[in-house]
Amino acid sequence: MNNTDQNLRRTPLYALHVELGAKIVPFAGYEMPVQYPAGIIKEHLHTRAKAGLFDVSHMGQAFLHGADPAKAMERVAPSDFAGLKEGMQRYGLLLNDAGGIKDDFMLTRLKGEPSLYLVVNAATKDSDFAYIGERLKGLVTLEQRPDRALMALQGPRAGAVLEKLSPGIDSLSFMHVTRAQVAGIAAIVGRTGYTGEDGFEISVNGRDAERLARVLLSDPDVLPVGLGARDSLRLEAGLCLYGHDIDETTDPAEADLVWAIGKRRKLAKDFPAGEKIMDRVLNGTATRRVGIRPEGKAPARDGTAIATRQGRIIGRITSGGFGPSLNAPIAMGYVETAFASDGTEISLMVRDKALPARVAPMPFVPHRYKRGAV
Repeated sequence: MNNTDQNLRRTPLYALHVELGAKIVPFAGYEMPVQYPAGIIKEHLHTRAKAGLFDVSHMGQAFLHGADPAKAMERVAPSDFAGLKEGMQRYGLLLNDAGGIKDDFMLTRLKGEPSLYLVVNAATKDSDFAYIGERLKGLVTLEQRPDRALMALQGPRAGAVLEKLSPGIDSLSFMHVTRAQVAGIAAIVGRTGYTGEDGFEISVNGRDAERLARVLLSDPDVLPVGLGARDSLRLEAGLCLYGHDIDETTDPAEADLVWAIGKRRKLAKDFPAGEKIMDRVLNGTATRRVGIRPEGKAPARDGTAIATRQGRIIGRITSGGFGPSLNAPIAMGYVETAFASDGTEISLMVRDKALPARVAPMPFVPHRYKRGAV
């Protein structure tokens, strides 16, 4: 770290990352591991085959207290939080008055608890908490929990690994959350994650984080994984990265996130810019987020212009890179809606050269979440 990075924060697992030989980089105001000695490709493929452990303690954790915090949160997000059942979590979009996406987040109703558990993105957590506090003043009290750490255990072996440390936990299905003891440590455990794989996110007191991480890493199926593979895994899974694929200039309709709007909310249109967004859902948008498969081996990075085969610019890449599971480049971005159909031939302008590509369905790699019986 150079002197300009001296104000960066560290998670409770920082010393362990250094001990494990991680390459540390600045990310969202923190010193975070981008990769370990195994390298991004191996970390990525190990997560798809067995289980990877990620430090996501830089995320913002908080509890919302109040008479009806779920109903209150519906003032700033279009999800059906009032209908959120105990022991479950739901994906949400924090909207500004124009319907732009300020952030995406997860909201949980723990069994037997009146308060809600909230997790927001690292880079936006301060502004998110300020916005929620201001908009819901008098309705909720927001209790930030910077003392808590958060780890993600992801991959097809994650359930078997965690079951050994917390008997019964493998019975959880996707998007279910519970309080549990993991290796004797009190934790909030949710069956969720950001890789498209089965897995868990585990919130513990910061002072317990390193002890739990060491126990998890002692399992031969578990490898430490950094931000590099986290990004390639989520891109293969077709999942948005806030600040790249969604931001305050995009709304749920063009971002192809209409599924995050609750059915009741669609009818009532009682969320920020509800009339405008539902009009765009019904009548279409000028641009739309799509998946893209370059036809060659060269990856197209964020900001790359997207053109028709005749050379007219019709959009740009918002996330792009190499997909290790596919051994091929992949990307997502926004294009004019007329060119958003799967299979549409496009060009990517890489170093002033037009490279052939096609619009492709997402996810690029099928999701493997453990879903319960319908």
